[in-house]
Amino acid sequence: MNRRELGKLALAALPATSLFSKPNSKFSGVQIGAITYCFRSLPSTAPDLLKYCTELGISSIELMGDAAESFAGAPEARGPAFGGGGGRQMTPERQAAMKKLADERKQWRLSVSMDKYKALRKMYNDAGVNIPIVKLGLTTGMTDEEYDYVFGVAKALGAQSVTMELPTDAKLTQRIGDFAAKHKIYAGYHNHLQVDERSWETALGQSKYNSINLDVGHFTAAISKSPVPFIKANASRISSFHLKDRKFKTEGADNLEWGKGSTPIKEVLQLMKTEKYKWPANIELEYAIGEGTTVMAEMKKCLSYCQTALA
Repeated sequence: MNRRELGKLALAALPATSLFSKPNSKFSGVQIGAITYCFRSLPSTAPDLLKYCTELGISSIELMGDAAESFAGAPEARGPAFGGGGGRQMTPERQAAMKKLADERKQWRLSVSMDKYKALRKMYNDAGVNIPIVKLGLTTGMTDEEYDYVFGVAKALGAQSVTMELPTDAKLTQRIGDFAAKHKIYAGYHNHLQVDERSWETALGQSKYNSINLDVGHFTAAISKSPVPFIKANASRISSFHLKDRKFKTEGADNLEWGKGSTPIKEVLQLMKTEKYKWPANIELEYAIGEGTTVMAEMKKCLSYCQTALA
């Protein structure tokens, strides 16, 4: 094979987006992205996730913390005590191994250099992908130093928000809000079906850096009506969206292919376009992937759905 043929082969191996331009998933002023949970059934190292984004043309992500910490060298679950899958009985040996891993992870977090996260950010940014959000949970059992670590990771990655599940403990949201204000990084609280229109009120009243990471699909299912009035009323306190299509709870709350559920995704995106909301709207691929298709194919459909809705 001569040099010219080798060159053709190398070009053919590259994603089309990298041949001509960096990825761009901002449509009509609305930043569409993805939470990296979408790729959970695929190899999910930080370089893997970047490859998927560049192939799809996605330029903004909510990065799950496991991939970021693994890239930075976090201790991992290894050994016979961790074998057998997540449903394995919690034997004394497994409990001891999990406690040992938690202790090692804590010590590692308090000693790791932020330079590793800065290198991860550079790798993504150089490829045209930004990381405005990182998902790392904060709990009552974590020390202040661990809280500082989480917000430090977000800052090193270039993120404006840390996302986590919406706590029910007002003392916890107060503590998180205080640390968020200290670091000037938003804490975005994510919802499932446990919420109504007033679920965020306590947290929002505690700190201007407590915010809403609104899953519009879960919210639509939870309240069995459109989320648009809630979005309009709380626009100043929303830091990001998750996009999915679910039926109303009164109709079964099924998680479906986009366009087949009750969630007004198109209306929500048009509202973002009209009102010039600047927070990212992230695809969360959660419906079942049937035979004859793939995660990447379904992600392309979701991305195309957003682009068409914003045309």
